[in-house]
Amino acid sequence: MAGYQTDPRVDAYIDALPAWQQGICRRVRDLVHAADPEVTETVKRTVRPYFVLAGNICALLAAKDHVNVFLYDGAIVPDPHGIITGGHDNRTARTVAVGEGEEFDEAALQAMFRQIIANNRAGGWRALKRGE
Repeated sequence: MAGYQTDPRVDAYIDALPAWQQGICRRVRDLVHAADPEVTETVKRTVRPYFVLAGNICALLAAKDHVNVFLYDGAIVPDPHGIITGGHDNRTARTVAVGEGEEFDEAALQAMFRQIIANNRAGGWRALKRGE
């Protein structure tokens, strides 16, 4: 068990997935919690795991052939490693999709989590976009 508080509803969501999706979700979960010890997890929209700190950081959604990691950054966090796979023009969230057997750049994803957390603590991406 990792050194952070888990939400049993998030455990249940992950545990119900195929093994390869469980692995991806657990790696993402570890990364977001390691980005800041104050990150908490919850469930929103009935069953979707969310990771929050002064606002949404990310959410997980398992699809048939991949896992989506929704980054709630208002498309303002830089993506120098090109890990964003969808939602480039989305005003709220962008996506990193990871398929079975695919690797993803954990360091780049964790750096994005850290920037989202910093932005949340600075008032959130909406405020930052307005220049407040």
